[in-house]
Amino acid sequence: MSFRKVVRQSKFRHVFGQPVKNDQCYEDIRVSRVTWDSTFCAVNPKFLAVIVEASGGGAFMVLPLSKTGRIDKAYPTVCGHTGPVLDIDWCPHNDEVIASGSEDCTVMVWQIPENGLTSPLTEPVVVLEGHTKRVGIITWHPTARNVLLSAGCDNVVLIWNVGTAEELYRLDSLHSDLIYNVSWNHNGSLFCSACKDKSVRIIDPRRGTLVAVGIPEGKNDNIETQGLDLHCTDHLSILQEREKAHEGARPMRAIFLADGKVFTTGFSRMSERQLALWDPDNLEEPMALQELDSSNGALLPFYDPDTSVVYVCGKGDSSIRYFEITDEPPYIHFLNTFTSKEPQRGMGSMPKRGLEVSKCEIARFYKLHERKCEPIVMTVPRKSDLFQDDLYPDTAGPEAALEAEDWVSGQDADPILISLREAYVPSKQRDLKVSRRNVLLDSRPASSSRPGAATATTITDVPIGALAGAGESGKLEEVMQELRALRVLVKEQGERISRLEEQLGRMENGDT
Repeated sequence: MSFRKVVRQSKFRHVFGQPVKNDQCYEDIRVSRVTWDSTFCAVNPKFLAVIVEASGGGAFMVLPLSKTGRIDKAYPTVCGHTGPVLDIDWCPHNDEVIASGSEDCTVMVWQIPENGLTSPLTEPVVVLEGHTKRVGIITWHPTARNVLLSAGCDNVVLIWNVGTAEELYRLDSLHSDLIYNVSWNHNGSLFCSACKDKSVRIIDPRRGTLVAVGIPEGKNDNIETQGLDLHCTDHLSILQEREKAHEGARPMRAIFLADGKVFTTGFSRMSERQLALWDPDNLEEPMALQELDSSNGALLPFYDPDTSVVYVCGKGDSSIRYFEITDEPPYIHFLNTFTSKEPQRGMGSMPKRGLEVSKCEIARFYKLHERKCEPIVMTVPRKSDLFQDDLYPDTAGPEAALEAEDWVSGQDADPILISLREAYVPSKQRDLKVSRRNVLLDSRPASSSRPGAATATTITDVPIGALAGAGESGKLEEVMQELRALRVLVKEQGERISRLEEQLGRMENGDT
């Protein structure tokens, strides 16, 4: 009797990675050396942003995707922070808006000119101040416009409304130690976090409910663990205790998948790197647990919800492993490994709407070396040149499904999807507007869940770089008045110069 090995069928089984040619790389970029487990890179269909070394503060570089080759040392940067920049993230609803967190304890939101920087950008659209220690995590809400989450080394998670520069929610009693990462779910109703206390938490910031995986021993005083139907206090009390997600002491990560499951990376007690998949409805044991190797670099997961493929990149590794997540055991299926010679210092992932559909490109990563950024293209080999429907289902577009006020009121909405069948042409980007409330005229008592702690810059109620909207005519009149005053001044100076020349001529002729 003969046994034939059955190979699992998958259209992503032959996905392969290929670096681009040298002339399509970004050379001579001084990537930041700060000791922080961040990606150091963010990319969207228009720009590439990389955190770079800077003297006397923090800076990051923003390059148009077309500006490949050697980058001039004098190329302008975004340099408004007074401390090193730790994390950056592009707004999913505006390709010209980027947020940054820094060691100076502030979060800044920047508007990048449509054609890129021509001079150093030092003035942000808004400065968000609320953390007491350095801010190492920045992530935008996936569906609500202008909602931004930040987490700092003060173990506090803050959720902001960037449009009004106000603090919406302060979650300061959930994490007892350093927060490693935060990830929103598909529609932004929940987020999960990985913490140095070896716990993975699933949090609803608007209702004050929390489910924790692996709360350390000694933290379960007065907590009933026999069921989920427990009383929740206003300060987001812990509902239940669960086993540690990963027992190792090294950094871990947790991300939400499209179906609500949680994917984590971490280390075992023997310092072996692990992958795990968790069902939020049953957190007793992981659905799947795989050990990879014994390297010591933190694993950074990148998830594609359209294909259910997770790409795992290790800090300091020279490879990218990718896995397919399915509903059948063993749930996490290894696909392949992309290997190169140089180790990676950081990694950025292009959104699906920025890929080349005609080349069957399903992912593109921007690998940071010590002095350059190298794009890596992940491709599914297909013989046909036609559009591949199975590779490109409708994906999340740049339009926001909700306004910030709608999300705060309790509404949820899935991302607005777009088709990649036709050549996608993005609509004109709207300038980010910040309208601050006059707290002196606002007689309403301040809510305990929304302590206003944000300060905006001198730009108020006016779109960046344009005399548009309310007050346009007033500003135009001011410009005209200044122009008239300049004309009078020039005329007076011209007459004065004429008199001085006349006096000088008399002195040269001997006249007194």
